[in-house]
Amino acid sequence: AKHCEEVQNIYREMRGWRHDYHNHIQTMKAYRKLGEDGKLDEYLTALDADLTSVDTLIKSGNVKVDAILNSKLSLAKERQINVSAKAIVPSDLSMSEIDLCVILGNLLDNAIEAALRLEDEAARQIRVYIDIKRDQLYISITNTCGGNVRKQNGHYLSAKEGGSHGFGLMRVDRLIDKYAGYIKSRDEDGAFTTEVMLPI
Repeated sequence: AKHCEEVQNIYREMRGWRHDYHNHIQTMKAYRKLGEDGKLDEYLTALDADLTSVDTLIKSGNVKVDAILNSKLSLAKERQINVSAKAIVPSDLSMSEIDLCVILGNLLDNAIEAALRLEDEAARQIRVYIDIKRDQLYISITNTCGGNVRKQNGHYLSAKEGGSHGFGLMRVDRLIDKYAGYIKSRDEDGAFTTEVMLPI
């Protein structure tokens, strides 16, 4: 529910900004026509500050996926995590977009938590790659992490304090089972990667 609400809020914000775009252009043209260069500069500075979250917008082809990716990756950047992302997602999916956003949201939350455990900010990295492979949606999320990642009963443990196989990760497992998908995680050379395949 948290990820669903987050997606809806960002989606509304993006639509609202597009609606305001025309008004921003008219205001700037008016300042220019009146020779009010100082006020135009102030307006542009304020507008730039307002658009910091839109600045990193990922355009995958699916608006709801863009919203959750943009939200989580903007949060990662704010926390001094280096982010690289490439995503191609069909606008029309056979699976629920909300379920996909829950999967992505939980995996990215865990990646952010794990990367933040590194004291060296320069070493904090998250890489997201989403594409279509063999008629399946392929998702790969890699984060740097400190030390070995703990495992129990074949499951990797959450990066959270206490380190159980967290509720979010169990939810991811259940959703992937629901769509007869595939998930695999591996830990090597200070990086943790989760790969997911889902039918589209």
